[in-house]
Amino acid sequence: MESGPGKTRILFLCTGNACRSQMAEGWARRLKGDLMDVYSGGVEPRGVDPRAVKAMAEAGIDISGQESKHVDTFDGIEFDFVVTLCAQAQQGCPFFPARTRVLHAGFDDPPRLAADSRTEEEAMAQYRRVRDQIKQFVEKLPQVLTEENG
Repeated sequence: MESGPGKTRILFLCTGNACRSQMAEGWARRLKGDLMDVYSGGVEPRGVDPRAVKAMAEAGIDISGQESKHVDTFDGIEFDFVVTLCAQAQQGCPFFPARTRVLHAGFDDPPRLAADSRTEEEAMAQYRRVRDQIKQFVEKLPQVLTEENG
């Protein structure tokens, strides 16, 4: 896949590529698609979480067509940044070429937080909170990556 001229190429990486990285990809495509070529992947892909799809749809972003992909899918693509979104992905992040900056921006895991919820509404509140935190992070891209880690 070719990058657009002058665009920053970014990969959001999470363990399962099911929730946080999918949300980040959706937000980044919507908010920063003119500046960035955006991808998401996982070290153990599990399929896209239906509650993540629902939470993003509530914000007007359709991620239902996104797929959970293994990070190896992107062999041969040179990323400017790889952003890990969970501790497990940060620890198990595969090797990327030297010019790729690998950074961590951790977010709570909505499925884990929702596991003890008594109602669907309570569970969805966890997804919405993390969705909104990821949006705030994406709104600062790509500057936040170079400022905090430059």
